[in-house]
Amino acid sequence: MDAKSNGLFWNASIDEIVKGYTENDQEYSCIICEESFQKGRIYELNSKLYDAKMAVVLHIQEKHGSMLEYLLGMNSSFTGLTETQRMILSLMAEGLTDKEIALRLGVAQSTIRNHRYKLREKERQAKLFLSIMSLLSENTNRQINKLDKELICDAHKTATSVDDRYNITDKEKQNVIKNYFTPEGALKTYPSKEKRKIIVLEEITKNFKRGKIYSEKEVNRVLSRIFEDYVTIRRALIEYGFLKRTDDCSKYWVKE
Repeated sequence: MDAKSNGLFWNASIDEIVKGYTENDQEYSCIICEESFQKGRIYELNSKLYDAKMAVVLHIQEKHGSMLEYLLGMNSSFTGLTETQRMILSLMAEGLTDKEIALRLGVAQSTIRNHRYKLREKERQAKLFLSIMSLLSENTNRQINKLDKELICDAHKTATSVDDRYNITDKEKQNVIKNYFTPEGALKTYPSKEKRKIIVLEEITKNFKRGKIYSEKEVNRVLSRIFEDYVTIRRALIEYGFLKRTDDCSKYWVKE
C-alpha cells in the first residue's frame, strides 16, 4: 500500500480511534496504516483463519501494538500531554499502583495524586470542548477547518513537531505540488520555505509503500529518480517524521 495522507485517522470518531479501525459496507480499515480488510473474505494470520473484523483487530495488535500504546507515543503537540503525564499514563496502563509509579519515577506518592487530579481536569475539559465543537458544527453546518473557499489540512500524524508551519490549506498544497513537480513526478527544486518543504516531502513520501522495509540503497534509488540531491531529501524525510530508520541506517520505512 502506497503511503497516503492521514485523513482516515483524523476523520475517525472517538469510538473508531479507541477501536483502531473504521467500518463501512465493504470493509474494515486500520486508521493507523489504512490497510483494509474486505467483508466476506477469510484471512489467514499465523496459520489460523479469521473473518475481516477479527483480522483487522489482530492486525492492529501485531503491527501497531495497542491503540493506547500508539496514542501515548504520538507527539505531545497532538495529545497535549507532557512527557511526565505520558510516562505516568503508560505506567498506569501496565497496572502499577500509585506507590509503584512514584518509586519508578523517584517522586512522592502525593505527586502522582496531583497528576491524577490534573489529568481528570484535562479529561473534563476535553469532553466539554468536543461537545462545543460538535454543537458548533451542527449549528453552522461547517467544520472548524473549513474556510470560505479553502480547507485547512491536517498535519501528518507522525510529525516530529507541530507549529504554524503546518497551517496549510488544500489550495496551497495543490499550488506547491503543481509549481515544484514536473508532470512525471520529478522535483524541480527543493524549497527553502518551511511550509512548501513540508508539502513537497509529504508528496515524495507517496513513492514509498507502507509496511515495506527499504535498504538505504533502495531509498536512494527511489529518491534519485525524483531529485538529484537525494541525500538532502532523505535526511529531511527523517527529520520531519515521514520516514523512520534504524540506528545503523540499514533499514528505512514509512513512519506510521
